[in-house]
Amino acid sequence: MKRFLCKYLAGLALCLPLLANAAADAIVVGQAIDLSGPNADLGRDYVAGIKTYFDVLNAKGGINGRRIQYLVRDDRGQADQAVKAVAELITQAHVSYLFGGVGDDVTRAVLDSAEFKRSGLTLYAPLAGADYRKDAKILFWRPSYQQEIRHIFSHFDKLGIKDVGVVYQESAATADAYQRLAEQMKESGIRLSGTVHLGNDLARMRSETAQLASAKPGFVIMIADTVNAGVFLKEFRKLAPQTFVAGSSLTNLTTLRQLAGGKAVEWTVFSQVVPNPNIGSSSIQLEHLNMMRKYRDEPVSALTLEGFTAAKSWLRLLPAGKRAAGQAEYAIPGGGFDIGGYMVGDVADSNHLSSYVDMALFNKSSGLTY
Repeated sequence: MKRFLCKYLAGLALCLPLLANAAADAIVVGQAIDLSGPNADLGRDYVAGIKTYFDVLNAKGGINGRRIQYLVRDDRGQADQAVKAVAELITQAHVSYLFGGVGDDVTRAVLDSAEFKRSGLTLYAPLAGADYRKDAKILFWRPSYQQEIRHIFSHFDKLGIKDVGVVYQESAATADAYQRLAEQMKESGIRLSGTVHLGNDLARMRSETAQLASAKPGFVIMIADTVNAGVFLKEFRKLAPQTFVAGSSLTNLTTLRQLAGGKAVEWTVFSQVVPNPNIGSSSIQLEHLNMMRKYRDEPVSALTLEGFTAAKSWLRLLPAGKRAAGQAEYAIPGGGFDIGGYMVGDVADSNHLSSYVDMALFNKSSGLTY
């Protein structure tokens, strides 16, 4: 036994430098994202999609023999926690690339943080959609709020609907979306039927909801977080059970249904920034379905597909070979590139790679019908 232990320890000593070299040569990707806060369902699904693609990539040998080390920190959907987590990823984990979290308040806090500014990194693919300066150190995968709102208006315009009710929660996270909504209403010639303000004044919300329901708008659009949207929808459905209500792709549908109830979420529609994740009509949809079945024991969703596709796009954006000091993290090919059935990066001078938007109806079985 003593002789065996000596041989084992000697062998282990020989292996340790090899393991250390392999770890040192890994490409470290970090992400601070909500895994236990108000948007935990969105964050967990997004991470599952990203991780699945990195698992696929590592199974093929990584990038030029270098494996991806994917480090995820829970920021609980709080801006201060996101700043703290990102600082740790930069200063202690020494990440080479940084993926973003959920929401514009979190995103802005990270961009404004001292450690992020010192790092020289670019924040990649946050689940946010505000318009940032083109020189800001941020690169979105998803379309902007304005593109989603424009698509929602176009959808209802085709149905001949020209009047809308607006449900608005005033906050740092929704300010940009509300501004884009106002601009798009003016551009589209949409009439305002009424506005419901969401917040701590429940009596005001109920009064404005009753006024909006009596105005009989063609549809209602919600610019609010999921919790407040659920409170409104539950109240509104008592008065207008069959008026279309629209929301964005970052609405947490599981939470919305729990708060508002199964009947209340009927006649609700949501913009989506990826095609139906449950079918394989394009190669990226099919690849995502197959790899999620292989590597994850959980259902697919729009957010797992978005994460998978964002990670696959990330690989295509990396410069050839090992990045030299001072070299830009990402290089978008001129004219964009195909990512398994649709184009990304084809809009010049945009910091949003994808412009794909679809509409989906929230159905009785608590799923989406595209």
